Amino acid sequence: MKKIEAVIKPFKLDDVKDALSEVGITGMTVTEVKGHGRQKGHKEIYRGAEYVVDFLPKVKLEIIVRAEQVEQAIDAIINSARTGKIGDGKIFVLPVDDVIRVRTGEKGPEAV
Repeated sequence: MKKIEAVIKPFKLDDVKDALSEVGITGMTVTEVKGHGRQKGHKEIYRGAEYVVDFLPKVKLEIIVRAEQVEQAIDAIINSARTGKIGDGKIFVLPVDDVIRVRTGEKGPEAV
């Protein structure tokens, strides 16, 4: 099993959720986060004063999938989250040793 963490633009969340659902992935955890990468934020003007917005709003998805679903999930996220502009996000793939469903005590892939 693998954990996929994707940091994307907030307005792309519904598109990504729908794309993942189409490939059979329905469970996910979504967190509102702030951050920046190479772009290091941007400048805005408010009432004539210029200020720097260092951290931009993003959404972080956490998804646990079977190893054979990883490529499908990554492709779905990339194709639905990409705008072609800076700040589209990142995807991280991490190994998962075990999963336990709290309600039933099921372990492993059956608990996902």
